[in-house]
Amino acid sequence: MPRILETIVTTLNADGSAHLVPFGLIEEGEHYVVAPFRPSPTIANLERHPFLAAAAPVDVRVIAGCVTGRRGWATLPCERIEGVRLAEAFAHMELAVEAVVPDEARPRFRCRVVHRGLHQPFLGYNRAQAAVLEAAILSTRLHMLSPDKIRTEVDYLRIAIGKTAGEAELEAWQWIEEKILAGPTPAGSSG
Repeated sequence: MPRILETIVTTLNADGSAHLVPFGLIEEGEHYVVAPFRPSPTIANLERHPFLAAAAPVDVRVIAGCVTGRRGWATLPCERIEGVRLAEAFAHMELAVEAVVPDEARPRFRCRVVHRGLHQPFLGYNRAQAAVLEAAILSTRLHMLSPDKIRTEVDYLRIAIGKTAGEAELEAWQWIEEKILAGPTPAGSSG
């Protein structure tokens, strides 16, 4: 299995505004692959402007917020590409698409790193942050998984929330639980 880095990816919409979305970047040697499912604003953005930034967010609410429709997070201009990155990040990478493997369901954009930036010291993980991340990913697969599987996973992740969550993790968890309770939305509608 490849190593996958969970990040916040920013691409530019046609009007120049930022599109932020949680994305797992697939590591391939020195390159990273972005493989969104159709339909996806990220696909349209990368086809029009083949650059993106990927950031490690300081606040887990960014991940939960993006999968629940809360995308108004602060951004800053990138240093080497035309684009923006998440402002409150431990680190970020700026990437350029080098090749595209077309696919009707899930094209693969192979990217090279143009620039890396470190912004804040990383002092360690909180188990509740990891639980929010897993629940956020789970919430994007409601249309693919059985209600029993979802309930079992959420119940297990809730243990870490109960033991280690601070205010940010509790708020993020609430957003994710609301989305899961609301039920599935069309596949690929957020990426």
